[in-house]
Amino acid sequence: MDFQPTEDQKALRDGIRSFCEGQVPNERYPELEKTKGFDRALWSELAEMGIFSLRLPESEGGVGLGYADSVLVFEELGRRLVPGPLVWSQLAAGLVKGAAEGTTVVGGLDLIGAHREPYLVEHLESLDALLVLRKDGVYHVDPRQLKGEIVEFPLDPLTPVHHVATLPQGEKIADAARAKRLRLEGAALVAGQQLGVAEGALTLANDYAKGREQFGRTIGSFQAVKHMLAEMFVRQEAARAGAYNGGATLDAPEVADVERAVAAAKITAGEAAIRNGRACIQVHGGMGFTWEVLAHYFFKRAWVLENLFGTQDEHAERIAELLEAQLEA
Repeated sequence: MDFQPTEDQKALRDGIRSFCEGQVPNERYPELEKTKGFDRALWSELAEMGIFSLRLPESEGGVGLGYADSVLVFEELGRRLVPGPLVWSQLAAGLVKGAAEGTTVVGGLDLIGAHREPYLVEHLESLDALLVLRKDGVYHVDPRQLKGEIVEFPLDPLTPVHHVATLPQGEKIADAARAKRLRLEGAALVAGQQLGVAEGALTLANDYAKGREQFGRTIGSFQAVKHMLAEMFVRQEAARAGAYNGGATLDAPEVADVERAVAAAKITAGEAAIRNGRACIQVHGGMGFTWEVLAHYFFKRAWVLENLFGTQDEHAERIAELLEAQLEA
């Protein structure tokens, strides 16, 4: 299987990258904190770029592209830490009216995997609809029915979270097979975001290492720092192979086990995002732990994404189950 992007995919990636770098530069993160990590104008622009309708068939008003294309797009969104329920809104295209056009902001809860109450709902105050994945199907819940208590200091300052004690059943809009499929697709897209976070953390660390001087030399010339940056790059590229494989396998399920490919993508990309975020802080030295240095945004977003559509441990267990079943067959 060829993981090299085609010329069309490169053009798509470059277009999204240019947009994200222009609309969500590093300097804008503190500003987005004040808006609780959500900007309706930015959301509308993302919709106009086709982010949410990317995989919707052209006959239904979408772009008609595949999962591999979506992974590339979400890689760029993750690289710039673009906030909002991006994955859920793309998953909802075709299921919830207005999701593809960006007029309906859709969030979600995954209750198929390991879950303990209370429910934690991201971006609750900005949502127009909430998708709930349960083992028996997909449910549509009106977020206005939820009574939640906002977490005063969320882990990621660009991802506000509410504690919701009770969750209405909602309206069932799809069956169990669709719920399982959406969870799989969501994990693949989040792996793309995690790859982007790993890249963004490396870029930030590398730029700092080339500019910061100590003892009359840039710290990037020190062997210890070089080793850290090299390890970050290796993790990034391992995550790239996994994330691209997950998207490509979803597009061509006949070539390999889709569940195994997506689980592997979520594990490798999740590890790369978290460890690169940590290393980025370390490269910045004592200043890396301060709020003013942007490194903490990448580390925190990495941990938020880790808990979407299954953790590394959950996916590792799933791979073990698949391998055991294969040996027994």
